[in-house]
Amino acid sequence: MNASKEAIFEAAANLELWPTFLPHYRFIEYIEKSATRNIVKMGVNRDFIPISWVSEQVIDRQNFEVRFKHLKAWTKGMKVIWKFQQLSNKVRVEIVHDLKFPIPLLAPIGEVIIGEFFIEYITNQTLKHMKIYMEEQRDGS
Repeated sequence: MNASKEAIFEAAANLELWPTFLPHYRFIEYIEKSATRNIVKMGVNRDFIPISWVSEQVIDRQNFEVRFKHLKAWTKGMKVIWKFQQLSNKVRVEIVHDLKFPIPLLAPIGEVIIGEFFIEYITNQTLKHMKIYMEEQRDGS
C-alpha cells in the first residue's frame, strides 16, 4: 500500500471506521471497548450471504500488530494477525489466519468451505478496499 505504515496500522486498528470504507462490512458492534483490547460483533456480506461473529481484538502498537481471536460462530478459536512490513516506498499488509475447525470430523470439508469460500474472499475484499481507502487518504481525496 502506498501510505505510511503508521496510518495503515491505525486504520486497521480502528474498527469503528471499517464500515465506512469496507463495503462488505455491514456492522461492527462493540461489546467491550478500550484503547488496546476490544470485544466486537462483526458482520459482513459474502455476496448475498450475511455472516457475523464475535472477536476479541488486541491492538499491539509496540509490535505493529492487530490481532483477533474469534470467540463465537463457525470460526470459534481462529486467530488472525494483521502484519505490516515496511518496504522501500510501500507497506506490505498481510492478514494471516490460523483456523482449526471446531468439529474435527468435518474439518476437511469445513476448512475448505469456511477458509476458501468465506475467509479468503473477505480477506481479499478487506485488503483491496483498505488499499483504496489508504491511498485516497494519502492523496487527500
